Amino acid sequence: MAPERDDTAALVTLTARQLNKGATVVAAVREDENAPLLRQSGADVVVTGSSSAGRLLGLSMLSPHAGAVMEDLLTYGTGLDLVERPVTRAEAGHSPRDCADLVLAVVRGRRVLNYTDPEAATLHLTDRIITIRRAAAG
Repeated sequence: MAPERDDTAALVTLTARQLNKGATVVAAVREDENAPLLRQSGADVVVTGSSSAGRLLGLSMLSPHAGAVMEDLLTYGTGLDLVERPVTRAEAGHSPRDCADLVLAVVRGRRVLNYTDPEAATLHLTDRIITIRRAAAG
C-alpha cells in the first residue's frame, strides 16, 4: 500500500496486520524516519520512495550503464526481471551457480542468504531463489 501520508500508512498497516496475521504487508513511506514505525506496526517490507529514488540517482551518476540496468530490473516485464521462485526438483542439491537463471539470493525459511554465503552453497527443495531472468515475451 502507498497512501499519501506516512501516518495513514501506519494505521493501514496496523489494521491489515490485525485482520490477517499471516499476510505479507508491504508499505511505502515518504520519510526515512517513519520506516521503523511501519516495521513496528507489522509491515514485512517498507519502501522509502525518496531514498530509493536517491539511490538510483546516485548509482546512475557513478555508472549510467548500471543505473540503466537497475531501472530495467525495476520495470517488470521488459528486458530483465527480478523474480522470486521456488527451487525446482532438478535444482535441489546443486549450487545456485548451476541454475539456468542468475541467482542473487536464496530464501531459506525466513532468512535471505546472499548467493556467496556458504550456507547457500547447496539448494534445498524447500528453498526459494531470487533470480534475474529475461522477461517473458508478451
